[in-house]
Amino acid sequence: MSDLQRNAVKSGIFLIIAAGVSLLTFLDQPEFFIPLILIIAFIFLIAGAQAMESWRQRRKEGGKATTAQRRRAAEPKKSSGTRKGASVVVPTGQEAGESPAGFYGLVPRSVLPGASGKPTKRPRRSRKDKRPELLHPDATVTLAAERQEANVDELFEALDRELVGLVPVKRKIAEIASLLLVDRVRQKFGLEAPRPNLHMCFTGAPGTGKTTVALRMADLLHRLGYLKEGHMVHAMRNDLVGQYIGQTAPRTRRVLERSMGGVLFIDEAYYLYRAADPQDFGQEAIDILLQVMENDRDKLVVILAGYKDRMEKFFDSNPGMRSRIAHHIDFAAYELNELVAIGRGMLQESRYYLSEEAETTLREYLTQQMRQPEFANARSVRNEMERARLRHAHRLATDLHHGWNRDDLMRIEPMDIWASDMLSLSAMGGTARQRRDG
Repeated sequence: MSDLQRNAVKSGIFLIIAAGVSLLTFLDQPEFFIPLILIIAFIFLIAGAQAMESWRQRRKEGGKATTAQRRRAAEPKKSSGTRKGASVVVPTGQEAGESPAGFYGLVPRSVLPGASGKPTKRPRRSRKDKRPELLHPDATVTLAAERQEANVDELFEALDRELVGLVPVKRKIAEIASLLLVDRVRQKFGLEAPRPNLHMCFTGAPGTGKTTVALRMADLLHRLGYLKEGHMVHAMRNDLVGQYIGQTAPRTRRVLERSMGGVLFIDEAYYLYRAADPQDFGQEAIDILLQVMENDRDKLVVILAGYKDRMEKFFDSNPGMRSRIAHHIDFAAYELNELVAIGRGMLQESRYYLSEEAETTLREYLTQQMRQPEFANARSVRNEMERARLRHAHRLATDLHHGWNRDDLMRIEPMDIWASDMLSLSAMGGTARQRRDG
């Protein structure tokens, strides 16, 4: 019985029940009895007609399908051969007798087992899958061409523009780039070598360019083919370590998954381990990091950063971590001339410049600030340059009716440097502390 027939039967049963209830209701009222019977009969006729028409239509369609099937069954079967160029989907590299497994691709039917009397052949690799042809041992190549192809010169130029000084750091980056560049050339001659370990540790005071170098390092390793992607994931303790049982492992793995193909930069990494707290979960995050740094070192680069003395204590408490770090790079604090050059460059990017008197005032200010324990090198210089722009704007805005020219809108004067107030008080025999107390 079809679905339509079953629905018709159900509708009929429902109508019979409704008719019975209606008869019982109007049994004592004869004037309503005859019209009710006629209405129920009319409904039954319509439902029956629809059910019969649906059943005939379904039977007619089924008969057509059966006839078509009989015709196809009566036709003579075609031979196992096929026209040239026909393809079917089978596992790539499947041999005679093997079960379909692995990656599926299009393979000519002529190479399938049983398709012809010829032995089974493996499908040809596409041009993309072919290994590049090796150079002749007597051939020569230039590293300049490789540098141009990888476009690393542009990256080093940007690094020089962004970072003042840091000669040892830039030399180390150049050495790593040279190693990867030579490996690219060696591969063209078929000279394979183990993949170098490039996990790193950046040590130094705040504001010495560690994060900037990590960003550029991720881009460099991507351009030279060491990393699949050139992104950097910045993480700290709270991104890796949870506060309760069961939170640390999922957090750490999520950060590692986002870092795959790029660089994981862990700032203030020594906070991962707290020896004074026996219930701290940082060791769990460290254990996961150690495992991934060893087993998946071909998929990501981990860079730990922090103060040098604290990182030494961290490595002493975790010897496994020290052994997995191949490159320790120290970022020395900036000298006074370098800090002034950094400030000058920051202002130039915003189309400002220091007057000669303002540069002298800035030097005196930085000399005093460098003695403070909270001094953050380039970061402190950036903050002071932002404040100088605020003071410059306020100075001009206080005289609304004065005519300012283009140079006035660009020039930073000594009064725009906070140290100018300190110097004026010092000349009067006061001190900065007295100024604050007053």
